[in-house]
Amino acid sequence: MSGVLPNQSIEQMIAENQIAATRTIAAAQVQPASLDLRLGTTAYRVRASFLAGQGARVMDRLREFEMHRVDLSEGAVLEKGCVYVVPLMESLALPADIQAVANAKSSTGRLDLLTRTITDGGTEFDRVAPGYFGPLYAEICPRSFSVLVRPGMRLNQIRFRAGQAILDDAALQALHAQTPLVDGAAVIDEGLGFSVDLRLPETTLVGYRAKPHTGVIDLDQIGTYAAADYWEEVHSSNGQIILDPGAFYILVSREAVTIPPGYAAEMAPYLAMVGEFRVHYAGFFDPGFGHAAAGGAGSRGVLEVRCHEAPFVLEHGQIVGRLVYERMAASPTQLYGAGIASNYQGQGLKLSKHFKMP
Repeated sequence: MSGVLPNQSIEQMIAENQIAATRTIAAAQVQPASLDLRLGTTAYRVRASFLAGQGARVMDRLREFEMHRVDLSEGAVLEKGCVYVVPLMESLALPADIQAVANAKSSTGRLDLLTRTITDGGTEFDRVAPGYFGPLYAEICPRSFSVLVRPGMRLNQIRFRAGQAILDDAALQALHAQTPLVDGAAVIDEGLGFSVDLRLPETTLVGYRAKPHTGVIDLDQIGTYAAADYWEEVHSSNGQIILDPGAFYILVSREAVTIPPGYAAEMAPYLAMVGEFRVHYAGFFDPGFGHAAAGGAGSRGVLEVRCHEAPFVLEHGQIVGRLVYERMAASPTQLYGAGIASNYQGQGLKLSKHFKMP
């Protein structure tokens, strides 16, 4: 059956060595519709981002671009503005009818920590061809904060798909009629559109902007850092904010989103023509996100926004991105937020889990 493979299928792939690793894969890595990937023991500082290219190996290309190596065994800092390639613990031996797509985890995106997966012979970031046999690598570029990392940390995740899984607009309309996907009118155009909320109830606080000069963030430290040391509050009294070029913002969607148990979703950009900014698509939305059966009543989407080229006025209700829904090949045996450690079920405006919220 076509669709995104659920957790029980991923566990079967591990048992059959279609997914292998240098260290035993932990049960906590398997999410309802994805697998968390772990950093290995070495980071290669490189001159520039690159793809291996058809017929080439990542390790061979590293010889062209490597500047120096960083041993992560005892923990090491990846510096803001630098590019690193880290071999991952996991490797793949995909069947000919299974492809994969990777993405940064939610907490990774909220730290503006650009993390992309590359493969031998790869011509695209975060895309793994059907039948791929070989290692996986993470390209990591801290954009706003320097970070302390160790082997085994999970910055990105991978999802496996058989055949065509994406819902077209007609199927998405039908799903919304059956199970409302947002708490209001649905804007459906090559996915489910979502807009920015710049009129939060009983407050003028509408977001956060990363400070330019901060300390290091240890990615193992949860609820440790004072938000004010790393973020400036963004306030609005009129439903508008001006985005500054190069600045990174955390905002929130106006819509509360639901992902039914038989579906998954991925955040994607809307249209470049709507403005000189980009809404990052940091993570997957697992089955059960915001769904009542998994302890949710709709969850807002956190928006990771970076402005380009020129200052831009962002206004309340402006559509800034879309969710692309995909069918699951089978319903997962575990839903997001239902008995597993899901940090962002029922979320509103929220920084990554590393910060103490005011």
